[in-house]
Amino acid sequence: MNFKIAVLQQQSYDRKIDKNLEIIERRMKQASEEKADLLLLPEAFITGYQLPFTNEEAIDDDSEILEKLGLLAIQYRIGLVATAITKGKEKPQNSAYLIDDEGQIILKYSKVHTCDFGDEACLESGDEFYVASFLGVKLGIMICYDREYPESARELMLKGAEIILVPNDCESMKPRLEALATRAYENMVGVVMANPNGKNKGNSCAYSPICWDKEGKCLDNTLLLGDESSENLYYVSFDLDKLRNYRSQEMMGNTFRKVKAYSDLLNDKVEEPFIRSKKK
Repeated sequence: MNFKIAVLQQQSYDRKIDKNLEIIERRMKQASEEKADLLLLPEAFITGYQLPFTNEEAIDDDSEILEKLGLLAIQYRIGLVATAITKGKEKPQNSAYLIDDEGQIILKYSKVHTCDFGDEACLESGDEFYVASFLGVKLGIMICYDREYPESARELMLKGAEIILVPNDCESMKPRLEALATRAYENMVGVVMANPNGKNKGNSCAYSPICWDKEGKCLDNTLLLGDESSENLYYVSFDLDKLRNYRSQEMMGNTFRKVKAYSDLLNDKVEEPFIRSKKK
């Protein structure tokens, strides 16, 4: 069984939702024609990602925008990871919706690790990671800065994720690409990231968890690596039979973890040299 993902590397327009929806529809049609199962957008693509945002500017879960995207998913028979700044309880959130090919929202995830040191201090953090099944594949989502914390991917792996989808919008990608490749390796999951094109940006990518062959020889687990500047729709396919067979035999993931030794992971006290001021 192959699961094919279309990965959008393109800038969206700040607060020009109609123009962004036009791009999304065109790319959904294009991805559908290439027999992709799912289209992954960069971070906050529907609304644009120029912060600050207010709750009044953010979109609702019952927005006509999401209803329209659901109808497009039905029309083009393709799933979609739709991203936007959304209404929170008190402040907006940075969210992603997994919409299936029947137009249903089967997962909503709001970014847990908001960049509180920067412009995302105006946002409200999410408080949980989620996994949903689409076409028989267990998918999880983490957004941009979530990647810098290994616990994000680990939590998704523990909840059953086979592929982790990563909407992204940031620069200086080299160490971040290495982190994503490592998240794939250590959790035995596929990882796919969509980033807008631009100077020092782009590099949309995908990584396999399979890092060595049956003879123990190392394999390059890079399945996709875009350039910085190209506006493009990339494609990556995961062989789920091979992925699942590898996960059932190799020794990472949740095989021999010694959880009794990890008690400090649940300690939220922050001490030097890690104390930082939250941007106001």
